[in-house]
Amino acid sequence: MTERHPMLGWREWVALPDLGIGRIKAKVDTGARTSCLHAFYVEPFTRDQREFVRFGVHPRQGNSDTVVHCEAAVLDQRPVTDSGGHTETRIVIQSRLRLFDFDGDIELTLTNRDSMKFRMLLGRTAMAAAGFHVNPAASYLAGPNPTASENTNA
Repeated sequence: MTERHPMLGWREWVALPDLGIGRIKAKVDTGARTSCLHAFYVEPFTRDQREFVRFGVHPRQGNSDTVVHCEAAVLDQRPVTDSGGHTETRIVIQSRLRLFDFDGDIELTLTNRDSMKFRMLLGRTAMAAAGFHVNPAASYLAGPNPTASENTNA
């Protein structure tokens, strides 16, 4: 008997409940190793001798009025090279991802994605951990665009 793995489209609505983000549109990006989240400000700070970061997310494309302010422990800082060949050092955090039946931790780098179409990239490390497969011809296989009443936070 073969195990059935959830199939993702090239874009999906995902939730990041640890960050207070009920729904955010993510581009499913097999070219990206690590997942990435839009952060329009990033403020590192120390609490109890541990590194943390405060950051703001505009979870809706084209909407800078909706803001979710987040805090998370810093896991690492790593150089990341984007698709244009530019390298920057990014803060790495861990957060829970909910998508289909998957509810588990993934790593996310933080960067300003104001000029990008998607506020989040779901990278292949997270996809592999969840056992997802990708159908690049499909969209929103995990569900349609949620209504405003379902998304008071995001």
